[in-house]
Amino acid sequence: MTDRRPPATQEHAPAAREVYRVAIVGAATLKGKELKEVLEDRNFPALDIKLLDDEESLGQLDSVADEATFIQSVLPENLQGADIVFFASDENFTRKNWNLAKKAGALAVDLSYALEGEPGGAVRAPWIERELELAEGVRPPPQLDSTLAVVAHPAAVVLALLLLRVQKAGTLRNVVCTAFEPASEHGRCGLDELHGQTVNLLSFQQITKEVFDAQVAFNMLARYGEKSTPALESVERRILAHLEKITEGRAILPALALAQAPIFHGHVFSLYLEFEQAIAAGDLTRALEGDHVNVTRLAEDSPSNVSAAGQDEVLVEIRRDARHERGFWVWATADNLRIAALTAVDCAAALARMRSKGSVQ
Repeated sequence: MTDRRPPATQEHAPAAREVYRVAIVGAATLKGKELKEVLEDRNFPALDIKLLDDEESLGQLDSVADEATFIQSVLPENLQGADIVFFASDENFTRKNWNLAKKAGALAVDLSYALEGEPGGAVRAPWIERELELAEGVRPPPQLDSTLAVVAHPAAVVLALLLLRVQKAGTLRNVVCTAFEPASEHGRCGLDELHGQTVNLLSFQQITKEVFDAQVAFNMLARYGEKSTPALESVERRILAHLEKITEGRAILPALALAQAPIFHGHVFSLYLEFEQAIAAGDLTRALEGDHVNVTRLAEDSPSNVSAAGQDEVLVEIRRDARHERGFWVWATADNLRIAALTAVDCAAALARMRSKGSVQ
C-alpha cells in the first residue's frame, strides 16, 4: 500500500520563525515512540527533543534526528528550559511528574488523560476544531492563557470526524457503533500479553492474564476480568465523553459498544447510520471524503487494521443496508497510536501559536 502521509505544512508548524525545546515524558512507551516519529515526520520546529522516562527505561539507546541519544530521568534539571512537554506515560506517572513541567513554565500536552481535571486543561482535537470551523465559518476565540491540552481519545477523534461529515449528506435519525479495541491501547504490556497468550495457546500451555484478567487471544470480549484496569466500560465512557466535548453538540452521539478484539494495533469501527430520508450512496461518499479520510471503492481495498497501520488517514468503506433503504454501514479503520500522536503534535502547535500571540499582545 502506498504511503499516504501528506508533506509537512504550516498546519502542523506552530510558527515559521520559532523553534522549541521539547521533552517527551514516557519516551519508551508505544505512544512516546510514535510521538517522536510524528515530530520528526512533520518537521516540528524542535531545537532539542529530550527523551525521559521511568527508572526501568533509563539508559535505553534511541535516536533523535538520526543522532544517538539516551533516555534520561524525569528530573527538574532535564525539564529546565523546556517549552513543550508531552506526557506519553501512564496516568500515575503523569500525575507524579506534572508539577515539574508546570514549575519549568512549559506548555503541556497530555496523552495519558491524567490531567483532564486540571484547571485550564481542555480535551482537544485540532482536526475536529478545523472541521467545525469550516462548517460554521467562524474561528473560535483563541485561549491565550491556555498552557495544557489533553489529547482526545483517538476513537473519539475518528468518530467525531465521521459523524460531522456524514450529516452533510442528510439528517441522521439514529447512529449505532461497535468499536473494536486493540491490545496496544494497554501499551507494551498489553501487546506482550496478547502475544504470550497466542504462543502459549498454540503450544497447549497455561496463559498469563495480568493485564486483561481474561483470555484475549483468539477471543472477543465485551468486558475484562475484575482485576483489569481500566475497565472496558470506563474506556467506553471516556470515548463518549470526549466525543461530546470535541463536537460541541454539533453531531448526533451514537449508541456505542466497545469490544476487545484479539488484534495488536488499530481501531476498527462498524458504524450503522439511519437517515430521515433516503440518500444516494454517492452523496454519502462525497460527504465523507476530504482531509484525513480516504473512502475506498474497490472490494480488494477493503480497510483493515493492518492496512491502516502507519497511515495518517481514517480508511472507510460504505455499503447500503440490505433491508433498510435509509440505512448505511460504514466500516472504518485507523491507527490508534498514529492518530493520538498526530493529535498531540497539532495540540502542541496550537498551544505554541497562542502563547506566541499572547506574548506579542
